[in-house]
Amino acid sequence: MTAIPLHMPRRLVEFTLDGQEVRVPEGDTILDACRAAGKDIPTLCQGDTLTPKNACRVCVVEVEGARTLAPACSRRAEPGMTVLTDTERARHSRKVVLELLASSTDLSMTPRAAEWMKEYEAEPDRFGPAAARMNEEPKIDNDLYVRDYDKCILCYKCVDACGEQWQNTFAIAVAGRGFDARISTEHDAPLTDSACVYCGNCIEVCPTGALSFKSEFDMRTAGTWDESAQTETTTVCAYCGVGCNLTLHVQENEIIKVTSPHDNPVTHGNLCIKGRFGYQHVQQR
Repeated sequence: MTAIPLHMPRRLVEFTLDGQEVRVPEGDTILDACRAAGKDIPTLCQGDTLTPKNACRVCVVEVEGARTLAPACSRRAEPGMTVLTDTERARHSRKVVLELLASSTDLSMTPRAAEWMKEYEAEPDRFGPAAARMNEEPKIDNDLYVRDYDKCILCYKCVDACGEQWQNTFAIAVAGRGFDARISTEHDAPLTDSACVYCGNCIEVCPTGALSFKSEFDMRTAGTWDESAQTETTTVCAYCGVGCNLTLHVQENEIIKVTSPHDNPVTHGNLCIKGRFGYQHVQQR
């Protein structure tokens, strides 16, 4: 049988990446090209299910002829362009951005953050103990997930997932300006009094652990969270006929949280409250 393409074929764009001629489909970003070429470009705010916001600026690269560094996550590849990813200017910029982020937020749960800090020789301590931090206790106002804004880097991914890009609930947004900017519900009300429908799609896209499952938060607090002892099994949600895929995270024969594969054509990583949090009936004794 002949395979039928799901998308119209795209023209290829040819440009120079670190001295090598590369070809990528039209519409791909520089970051897409870097990953296809096996180049490890750090990024925090880029999400494979969301439109880039260019918020973290960790992925900046140098484009020949451009006055400023370009965010690789959103800059489209153009025919004939010349891109350099590992110049002194780009590395210095990434170093400073990592230092600023680490001096003002808790990156302890951010995947690969420690690795990147070491690679770019970032020294966040040089900004001193007075660097701005939220210094807030985690917000625990419901039984499903926890908001720890000391870990928030204002990447806006949760706002986009809750808003027009996926859920269209608009329960959260950015409040305040400058150092006072933060993710908040309307009038800073408890989550239980907001428009939140508890889909948990904001948790799915959060890159730093600022939003987490309460089950995970409780286990980490108790010291029982052990990723090395966890298994993941992908199945189909049984609550309705949509066909959402669920990935069950299991530790000691108990489901501890549920995510969804981002490459699934039905869910794209998104779920409803039943699919993400309604798993208790599986392990009732």
